[in-house]
Amino acid sequence: MPKSRSAPATKRGKSKTTKTSTRTSNALNRRSSPADLAPEKFRAIGHTLVDSVADFLERLPKARTASPLLPEEMRSKLGKREMPEKGADIAPILEKFSRLFFEHSTHNGSPRFFGYITSSAAPISALADLLASAVNPNVGAWALSPIASEVENESIRWLAQFMGLPGKWDGVLVSGGNMANIVGFFAARKAKASWDIRAKGVSDPESQRLVLYGSAEMHTWINKAADMSGLGTAAVRWIETDDQLRMRPDALRKQIQSDRITGFQPFLVVGTAGTVGTGVTDPLPEIAKICKEFDLWFHVDGAYGAPAVALDDASADLKGLRLADSIAIDPHKWLYSSIEAGCLLTRHPEALRDAFGFKPSYYQFDDNEGQEVKNYFEYGPQNTRGFRALKIWLGFQQAGASGYRRMIADDIELAHRLHELVGKQELLDQGSIALSICTFRFVPADLRRRSPGDKAVTDYLNELNARIATALRLSGGAFVSNAHIEDRYMLRACIVNFRTTLADVQLLPELIVGIGKDIDNRFRPKVLRGGER
Repeated sequence: MPKSRSAPATKRGKSKTTKTSTRTSNALNRRSSPADLAPEKFRAIGHTLVDSVADFLERLPKARTASPLLPEEMRSKLGKREMPEKGADIAPILEKFSRLFFEHSTHNGSPRFFGYITSSAAPISALADLLASAVNPNVGAWALSPIASEVENESIRWLAQFMGLPGKWDGVLVSGGNMANIVGFFAARKAKASWDIRAKGVSDPESQRLVLYGSAEMHTWINKAADMSGLGTAAVRWIETDDQLRMRPDALRKQIQSDRITGFQPFLVVGTAGTVGTGVTDPLPEIAKICKEFDLWFHVDGAYGAPAVALDDASADLKGLRLADSIAIDPHKWLYSSIEAGCLLTRHPEALRDAFGFKPSYYQFDDNEGQEVKNYFEYGPQNTRGFRALKIWLGFQQAGASGYRRMIADDIELAHRLHELVGKQELLDQGSIALSICTFRFVPADLRRRSPGDKAVTDYLNELNARIATALRLSGGAFVSNAHIEDRYMLRACIVNFRTTLADVQLLPELIVGIGKDIDNRFRPKVLRGGER
């Protein structure tokens, strides 16, 4: 039989494959990655960038609080690029973008940023984030991040100690207030459900309809939690507030009793330490008593106000957070860390493991020769977690607890000074003052004399003050947000900023009055001019 012609081809194929494999192996041994930077290149780019950041921080006290560009102009300024197929030298790209970033951001580090509860971030936070990113630990398991996990353990212990929490507390760092509160919510749900809710869900025949409670001023995170958990937003009971916008304990007790009679299972009450709108704190000690009476989980949303409990003159209401089962606190709010840094603290750490802990076979993180470690993937919804704790840990070592107490006290004092200055301005109305949040509004003199119940005047004043807030932001002179007190739109100044001085606070009323006069002259309806109705 003739020999097969395929044999030589097979040999040639093997030879070609061998040569290709050899070339590939050689290339892999001399591998050069387009994502890498040689040490000298990294050093040069890094030094240039750190110098630029230092220059930005030096300019910040006098810089615009926000960019004047509207969205279409902003997109035009940034430009539009096709996705690059080939890479380029990153140094000039980074340098160009940093200039745009510094110029066209909203600068919450500005001493005249009074808008939202986003603090001026301490410079050490920027260095901490750089250091953390360089090593890039996954703080989900101790074996993947041994020293970072221990730093997070200590940071959590320091946060609890700073607030004077009694006994042994533990917790987990998360992205911010929403997630800290939601983690507390799920821990409470698992701890208080009368059936195995993790295995059987919310619609099992054994289940009861779970309901929870918070004041009408409670943050909207609660809607997300109720929705995500499958309870539905109708499970949230919004309890009416008193004339200071604090939850009414008598209304809370009445609603709990009514729900029990009608077959619902109450499981959670949320008290707020520093509401977003006006900064008020619910009567936490009274709420704690009701929770104990009805065996409910007591959670405190202290994302903003919790650090103020460290002050010697903290109110009795605020000190009531120490009675909670869990507390949400945001170090990136009133402890001056950079975003992201939120924390859920609880006196029942086993409740976090019960709510979030799973042990799949592919997670082999328990072999530490019998020594106890904390694997954070068992304490919250994230498995992969960044090293958020480093900036908190370094911040405490730089400022100390006494330094934080002084900065927080200064912020509160400046807010009260602003409230006093508003009271001296003929064209400004004082609103509320609590913690470091002051509310007020611009009211033209002639409209002040109109009937308080005049709806046309109320509607116009609401529109006028909304326009003032926008114009002030676009001017770059300062930045305020808003609050609603009954039917009034109020301008809202929140001070969580170690750069803010009395001079900055004194300037704000003058800016508001100047802008308010101009907008009123241009936009007031004819029906509200002069004596017309």
